[in-house]
Amino acid sequence: MISAGDFRNGVTIEIEGAVFQIIEFQHVKPGKGAAFVRTKLKNVINGGVVERTFRPTEKFPQARIDRSDMQYLYNDGDLYYFMNVENYEQVALNQDTIGDALKFVKENEMCKVLAYNGNIFSVEPPLFVELEITDTEPGFKGDTATGATKPATVETGAQVAVPLFVNQGDVIKIDTRTGEYLSRV
Repeated sequence: MISAGDFRNGVTIEIEGAVFQIIEFQHVKPGKGAAFVRTKLKNVINGGVVERTFRPTEKFPQARIDRSDMQYLYNDGDLYYFMNVENYEQVALNQDTIGDALKFVKENEMCKVLAYNGNIFSVEPPLFVELEITDTEPGFKGDTATGATKPATVETGAQVAVPLFVNQGDVIKIDTRTGEYLSRV
């Protein structure tokens, strides 16, 4: 059990049978009245975000989220196949579970698969990936004073905004959380 006074970002708790992850929390001590904790919670199963306030003495059971490393194998229509590298068990997940988490992930790369009570609800891609640019317009010399960018398509089919000096065939590093270009490799 965890009390509302001990909330931290990233902690997962159970409230009325649903599992929530704390995105933001703020302890508020008004000049008049009792203190309270204002939170922004994300439902880890369906992705919905709600704001709630709690008394600091309220207690909630801490939810145990299992994160396991799995290798992304391939996509077969609307099913995505993952393999546990320790026991070679394969799991097929549908598009609703995946969302756009695999937008920057190539086949045979490692991902974290998140499960609650044995039910897989989400996939976390690696934080940074290195992908080759398959299509982009050529940049023009001298047009860099404004830090301009141009659209580029990477080998997974995703679109990324890259600086003008990046060309087709270059390998770039991308932050998968924001989808931003970081550097050339």
